[in-house]
Amino acid sequence: MTKAGKIITILLWIIIIISAVLVVSLMANISENQADPTMGGWINTNLFWAYILLIFGAGVAILFALFHMVTDIHAAKKGLMAFVFLGAVLLIAYLLASDEIPQFIGVQKYIDNGTLTPMVAKWVDTGLYLTYILLGLAIISIVFSSISRIFK
Repeated sequence: MTKAGKIITILLWIIIIISAVLVVSLMANISENQADPTMGGWINTNLFWAYILLIFGAGVAILFALFHMVTDIHAAKKGLMAFVFLGAVLLIAYLLASDEIPQFIGVQKYIDNGTLTPMVAKWVDTGLYLTYILLGLAIISIVFSSISRIFK
């Protein structure tokens, strides 16, 4: 094992030990009293640790993706083409979407409290169109791959 591998293994074991200690401490301090400050403190500590792990994991994933993109230009081109394609499909869905608020029973309550605005309606419509377009493309790709196998 390389030196970097040993360091990563040690860091992972440290993270596992800290996580285990925090979970065991939380379990040991669970009580029926919801206002117990000790239990609330352990819950907050565990949530804070979960946030740290989430941010650390996302950061490592992004850094390794960037490192892989820099070291393998061919894969980077494919990845960037996929992002451009997804952006184009999103743009098409956004342009097709309407900002008209749909009329249904009880809609006035959502309009009055500000939950449903024309911008929200536009993004919901965009999400629906995006789903329809991607579903259609998935079906077309399945049919195309099946037909292309027949002619090979």
